[in-house]
Amino acid sequence: MVIEKAGDNFSGYVPDLPGCIATGETVGAVEQELREAIRFHIEGLAADGLPVPPPSALAEYLEA
Repeated sequence: MVIEKAGDNFSGYVPDLPGCIATGETVGAVEQELREAIRFHIEGLAADGLPVPPPSALAEYLEA
């Protein structure tokens, strides 16, 4: 999941699950909302008989 500051709140998305997004007042709130969104998204794929896409994104933190 990727979480970014968005004005007065935070916004997050899951690169490997297009359309899986969430917003919240804090990073923690967005994390929780995204966990629920991921479960819901995967359940929807299963209900439609579609596969869950394999992970393709890579993230790393760098110190400057």
